[in-house]
Amino acid sequence: MKQISSVKEKALEWGLSERTVAAMCKEGKIPGAFKQGHVWLIPEDSVKPEDNRITSGAYIKSKELLPLPVGISDYILASSNYYYIDKTLLLKDFIDERVMVSLFLRPRCFGKTLNMNMIKTFFEKSDEDTSVYFRDKKIWKQGQKYRDYQGKYPVIFLSFKDVKYDNWKDTLEKLSNLIGDEYSRHRELNDSKKINKYDKEVYRRIVERKSSVSELSDSLLLLTKLLHEHHHIAPIIIIDEYDTPIEQGYNCGYYDEVIRFMRNLFSGGLKDNSHLSFGFLTGILKIAKESIFSGLNNLTVNSLLDEKYSEYFGFTTQEVKEMCKYYKAEDKFTEICEWYDGYLFGKSEIFNPWSLISYFRNGFKAASYWEATGNNEIIREVLSQAGSEIYEGLHKIMEGNRITALIDLDVAYPSIRKNPSSVYSFLLMAGYLKPSIDKPLYSDGEYLELSLPNKEIAIVYRKEILAQLETLVPQSLTVAFKEALFTRDTYSLAKHIRRFLKESVSYYDTIGENFYHGLVLVLCTVVSDQYSISSNREAGYGRYDIQMMPRNKLMPGVLIELKNEKDVPGDRLDEMAKEAIGQINEKEYETELKKTGVKNIIRYGVAFSGKEVRIITE
Repeated sequence: MKQISSVKEKALEWGLSERTVAAMCKEGKIPGAFKQGHVWLIPEDSVKPEDNRITSGAYIKSKELLPLPVGISDYILASSNYYYIDKTLLLKDFIDERVMVSLFLRPRCFGKTLNMNMIKTFFEKSDEDTSVYFRDKKIWKQGQKYRDYQGKYPVIFLSFKDVKYDNWKDTLEKLSNLIGDEYSRHRELNDSKKINKYDKEVYRRIVERKSSVSELSDSLLLLTKLLHEHHHIAPIIIIDEYDTPIEQGYNCGYYDEVIRFMRNLFSGGLKDNSHLSFGFLTGILKIAKESIFSGLNNLTVNSLLDEKYSEYFGFTTQEVKEMCKYYKAEDKFTEICEWYDGYLFGKSEIFNPWSLISYFRNGFKAASYWEATGNNEIIREVLSQAGSEIYEGLHKIMEGNRITALIDLDVAYPSIRKNPSSVYSFLLMAGYLKPSIDKPLYSDGEYLELSLPNKEIAIVYRKEILAQLETLVPQSLTVAFKEALFTRDTYSLAKHIRRFLKESVSYYDTIGENFYHGLVLVLCTVVSDQYSISSNREAGYGRYDIQMMPRNKLMPGVLIELKNEKDVPGDRLDEMAKEAIGQINEKEYETELKKTGVKNIIRYGVAFSGKEVRIITE
């Protein structure tokens, strides 16, 4: 069969506008061109005809550049009217592998919804010949084996990305509306004579939003059954951003209700369902099997650590180079790499598509475009339980260093409080961190070296992650810390810390030194734009607790040493604070500060006992 091209493809090849090429087809200037529906199709080997325009002198019309698809997740629209980076070989990889249920985990704004819409458009049976939207794409050039899948299956498509309510009642109503709308989209079932009376009654109740919760939780199973019976081929299920309502439920106190509903919904539709051909899910986090995917043994997870499908979410280096060439921005490539490259999916270096498109649309202005469109409540909760090691690690990352951390891709929300180190897993999966390119998983398969991907995320990290640390203590305390840091008003600072401990902290939370160490490190974050914070590092003849290295060497450096004992009187607290100052001097902790040219050094000795605190300075 002769290969076919679209008007768009030939327009790019010949350097003409799509309108001009379409007019040539209409005027019969392109042999073999034919119209299918409202779309002109052209033999791939056609040569550029004469268009009778003046092509010399001052009148040479420049090629019209396609706009960029900012925020567009509709495949037909994006691939037909915008500059579209062809990701259709994802379909080939899936057809070759034929996994029953696939879960794709990627950060927000990395093209998950657009890819799921592409999958829907490719596989779905339709009255329209949707093959025209793939005839100029890479998948069509792979041969008849892959074309035979096009337009073959009924498809169920649900997107949960906007299910963000603060109570279960509104969440259930939204889910009912989404499922009801999808039932209504398959209107052929309403009058089908191939399904029984009882199933048709349930179908109508779901369409009319009159179903019970149990009927709604079984709705995926029922809809696959009805579509299978009507079309004589089992459907495909696509669920985009499946984890959004679950995370929202955890944040807002209705986790048990949403987990129970989702477990039943997914188990019915995806587990051992004879009426299912394939299933696709996307999300940011993988909810632990015991929470929602219990017994779903046919699920294959494709995380950002896996090589499979790694190049299909986000832009590859070659794709970005081609994009720069198309928009005549080759000289911007180095800047683009510094700001928006650096993600590592499997072994593929990936650029952030949302930010890169925004960069082009804003006149090649390098800035942070990947702002806070996600929910950071979980990260804040994890940080609220963290100790000094976590805070120290977060500061190391901010300073451009790598850390080694335990990574667990399975998220069991109820155990988050018990495992503060899971913050690194959240940050990795959410796109704030990247694994090391040159150091793979450690031998036991659980540890990774992590760092910031690029300049943009360094800015976002400071805004969204370190800002979470500041919210863990009252503003009055952070203001007092800033004032006392340079004025040495230790009395006022101790008073604010004492009030915070009495009003906000359980006695049992103040048992270990890690708590106090973490509290002081949190306070240090309020001046992290002026200071590089480090903790528990060797200097002189020992290891200091906290060092604040000024970014401007004219500012003072700060050393803080902490002491902690249980149930001691006030005079002993004073002695402990003096001992802390003595340790700073005796161990010569100021060595590193002096070596870098810092001349003025403030030393703080801080002593804790339960909810009492003493601070002295030198």
